[in-house]
Amino acid sequence: MKNALTINLEDWFQASVFDEVIKYREWKNYESRIESTTQRLLVLLSERGAKATFFVLGWIARKFPELIKEIKSQGNEIASFGYNHKPINKLTEKKFYKDVERSLNILEKITGGEISGYRAPNFSLMEDTLWAYESLVDLGFKYDSSVFPVKNNSYGYPEAPRFPYLIEAKKGGLLWEIPLTTYLIMNKNIPIAGGGYLRLYPYWFIKKGIKKANSQGKPAIVYIRPWELDPHPPKVKVKFFYKFRHYTNLDMMEIKIKKLLRDFEFAPIREVFNISERPCTSILKD
Repeated sequence: MKNALTINLEDWFQASVFDEVIKYREWKNYESRIESTTQRLLVLLSERGAKATFFVLGWIARKFPELIKEIKSQGNEIASFGYNHKPINKLTEKKFYKDVERSLNILEKITGGEISGYRAPNFSLMEDTLWAYESLVDLGFKYDSSVFPVKNNSYGYPEAPRFPYLIEAKKGGLLWEIPLTTYLIMNKNIPIAGGGYLRLYPYWFIKKGIKKANSQGKPAIVYIRPWELDPHPPKVKVKFFYKFRHYTNLDMMEIKIKKLLRDFEFAPIREVFNISERPCTSILKD
């Protein structure tokens, strides 16, 4: 079974754990490592013949258009991660629309093609931000992959379905929601979809959770950030919890990614779920 590999294309200083100490206007003052870490990730994908969906920040795309072209040229899908990495719950509806529209225009200009998917920074499409779907439908997106059906201190929508479902906008129009993968244990959703969970959990547990989803006929949706392939990133003074979450086991991430690519077959979301011009209810079938 093909699973969906997704890449949140953000630079190390754009990680949400630094929001309190590194402001948007200061990004230009920090050393960018996005090109080197993304190139390393592309090599790993190429070695296994794997493809992914890259959710690209508009800010990154504007600064590194050739990198985005290279990602696409290798058969990967380009999708939107918004423009300036602001979580939905930190924006008004008007500002959210403008942020996503700005990123969409940049990505379409660079790639010369349609952008079908969106992901919210910090998985911030939650119960109190469902209004964002209206903007996504208006902007022409075919799917969203922002919902993480878990309970977390900074994000999560535990009541959401665990597997892909259709959203119908109030003004009409349909949109697929492709939630991040969880492992159901004792009626509780355990996050196993990658990122910090891939770094912190033992690999056998991640593998078991993905195999469980596949055994139910469901593709897994996994995510990685390029900065997680940098074992010696710049150090920023933040609260202990954020420091632990961001820096722990970075030196083990490449090994775990290689195991994932060895043990499972991965493709972009658009291919795994056959995202087309009009949503097709066939992907909901068991």
